Amino acid sequence: MSIETKYWTEAKATGGGREGRAGLTNGMLTVTMAPPTELGGSGKGHNPEELFATGYAACYLGAMRFAAQNEKLGTVPDDATVTAHVGIGGRSEGGFGLKVKLVVSMPGVERDVAEKIAERGHFICPYSHATKGNIEVETEVA
Repeated sequence: MSIETKYWTEAKATGGGREGRAGLTNGMLTVTMAPPTELGGSGKGHNPEELFATGYAACYLGAMRFAAQNEKLGTVPDDATVTAHVGIGGRSEGGFGLKVKLVVSMPGVERDVAEKIAERGHFICPYSHATKGNIEVETEVA
């Protein structure tokens, strides 16, 4: 696979990784990192799963808008949403793994049209490409 890169960004993590700080090297975003209480942490900060969920939700919504417009599938309404649920847990093979559930809402759009747009969104979205075959991603059109 060949990618013609149009944009790069750069982030740096310091401290203990899941406990420390992470942010963009340009200074536009910095977050305090802390494991969630479910994983034995204080929960007084953010974790990589939250950041992944935020990025995937935003990217996938944009990809659905792009697909709908460019493939003339219909219109994604302004009040459309994507809610990304990201879970982490132990893998049977060892180590940790992720699961994702994307819940898509397109008020006023017929279900079959919304489902087609959601399907084509996965074809466009780089997060969907990165996760395909690597983690379980479930998509629900609400």
